[in-house]
Amino acid sequence: MQVVLLAGGLGSRLAEETVRIPKPMVEVGGRPIMLHVMDIYSHWGHREFVVASGYKSVLIKKYFHDYQLMINDITVSLGDGKISMKAARKLDWTVSVVDTGADTMTGGRLLRLKSWLRNETFMTTYSDGVGNIDIDALIKFHRSHGKLATVTAVQPPARFGNLELDGGRVVEFTEKVRRHETWINGGYFVFEPGVMDYLPGDSEPLEMSPLANLARDGQLFAYKHDGFWHPMDTIRDREHLESLNSSPKIPWLDFPASGQRGNS
Repeated sequence: MQVVLLAGGLGSRLAEETVRIPKPMVEVGGRPIMLHVMDIYSHWGHREFVVASGYKSVLIKKYFHDYQLMINDITVSLGDGKISMKAARKLDWTVSVVDTGADTMTGGRLLRLKSWLRNETFMTTYSDGVGNIDIDALIKFHRSHGKLATVTAVQPPARFGNLELDGGRVVEFTEKVRRHETWINGGYFVFEPGVMDYLPGDSEPLEMSPLANLARDGQLFAYKHDGFWHPMDTIRDREHLESLNSSPKIPWLDFPASGQRGNS
């Protein structure tokens, strides 16, 4: 199944990094965050990617164009300039990078990819949010309801300490906010081709009228993921993901037991 990565935004809240590179290229553990997202899909056997680029698109193109040179060991014959490579890591991914415009919104980016997508079910997500999503279960849920669209619902990560108050008195202080029954859009969509009919053009974010109208028409269902999920919106987020990447088990690749296929 084809996987679309939305990778064209400015990433203004990560301006310290994105002034020089596009947000999907900001590194976690020495690799662009976008590759960590791709690792998740690859684990479940989905390795055909279409990257909807925009801001500083050429840097994403150049990265994948030069990928073999960057990750492999090389031998250079200085006499004739011939280069041979010894593979350090083999990836059987196919990556198409499509410039969908610097100012195009997420819905417009998806619409511009219509000719790149086969007329069949496909998946879409943002290039800056990672989670140990059970992609097989997500697809199974999507097929079970038979509608046009599925969004993965996640619970937002706790960012601040929690105060339990009784009038002016602090009853309890906890470092992390307790999880409540709050669900947000975590990406990791599954779409039928008919979703394209809900995309009006370049100026419309996917998260506005397209998803709202799909919900109005009863065509949008939510797959609840209660495992790990974390976006990379700020420098603090990047630093947090960097620390997690050094864990014995990287949490966005620590799949449930049913998902241990070992194909990443």
